[in-house]
Amino acid sequence: MGRGKTILLMCVLMLIFMYVGNLVGGESGMKTAFLMACGLNFFSYFFSDKLVLKQYAAQEVTMNTAPQLYMIVKRLADRAGLPMPKVYIIPEQAPNAFATGRNPSHAAVAATQGLLNLMTEEEVEGVLAHEMSHVRHYDILIGSIAAVFAGAIAMLGNMARYQNNSRQYSDGRRSNNGIALLCGAILMPIAGSIIQMTISRTREYAADEGSARLTGHPEWLINALAKLENYSQQYQMQRASSNTAHLFIVDPFGKLSVITKLFRTHPTTEDRIARLKKFQKGIS
Repeated sequence: MGRGKTILLMCVLMLIFMYVGNLVGGESGMKTAFLMACGLNFFSYFFSDKLVLKQYAAQEVTMNTAPQLYMIVKRLADRAGLPMPKVYIIPEQAPNAFATGRNPSHAAVAATQGLLNLMTEEEVEGVLAHEMSHVRHYDILIGSIAAVFAGAIAMLGNMARYQNNSRQYSDGRRSNNGIALLCGAILMPIAGSIIQMTISRTREYAADEGSARLTGHPEWLINALAKLENYSQQYQMQRASSNTAHLFIVDPFGKLSVITKLFRTHPTTEDRIARLKKFQKGIS
């Protein structure tokens, strides 16, 4: 199922690319966009995880350098029947975590130093069980591909805006194609946000439930989410990027404006906790 969603996502994003390419440069632009989309699909499949880890200056740790964190991940991987992923710590005081990679055999789990400082061991396990659930369901590849394409779609939007302005400057009037370019410039970043939002919101609920099943203690993640919500209202991650926000367990931008909330990549923490409490009652 995860692989099917990934293929569908790649196809949808490729069609968006080709549409904008056609607006910008006609048939030749569409062909160029098609080649770009193929290249991005290849790049995002094999290298998007490395790009995200580098962006957040994540540092790989081992049993010797971070034994407690490493053993939590090892315990969860064994329980889930998954290969041991690489483990990273992000030198960032805002508490958060994410998983990335193209499949369970090439996965990485990263937690910020702030999360490790804030949480109890049980709460850390609840958070990382959430991330391991993403690994289990191939969400990590979908999220990484969406991150790469979101940036590329925004770039295409800027290209369309520049192309439209250049045409108006050269001929002094706005053609129908110019209007289409302008619409594309406005709608492409929105389309990227909607894609991220749709992917992330549904998978966060599933990963929350996956964490509860994997640990057998929904209250660990419930307590962790409550803490994360409190701190996320006060702190924003220093390297936070809109292209990768959907990868994290909570939004890395801290307190959101009214407009930003419309395109938030995560369900509200209140909804997530309510669902977990309902699930907890069902298994008690």
